[in-house]
Amino acid sequence: MKVSEITNKEVAEYLRLEHEELTEDELNQLNSLLNIAKKFIKSYTGLTTEKIDTHEDFHIVVMILCQDMYDNRQIYIEKGNLNKVVETILGMHSVNLL
Repeated sequence: MKVSEITNKEVAEYLRLEHEELTEDELNQLNSLLNIAKKFIKSYTGLTTEKIDTHEDFHIVVMILCQDMYDNRQIYIEKGNLNKVVETILGMHSVNLL
């Protein structure tokens, strides 16, 4: 399956959530997680959306990223507790490198 074809329903199923029972806010959250995961892959690899779609293994990467972000919705701001995905995303956009 292509990364561009993944829907919030598939993410919900991967997270073992009942898609039909989710509220609009929860569906919006899943959409956000899905978009963030796709952008993370693009930023990390430097590949275009078209190139990402040629790699079937990125499908599971999207699901794992969504699951990690969903399971770790609370961030504890202590030196050792910052989520690695969050730390990487922030580091990719950091202009304060000193």
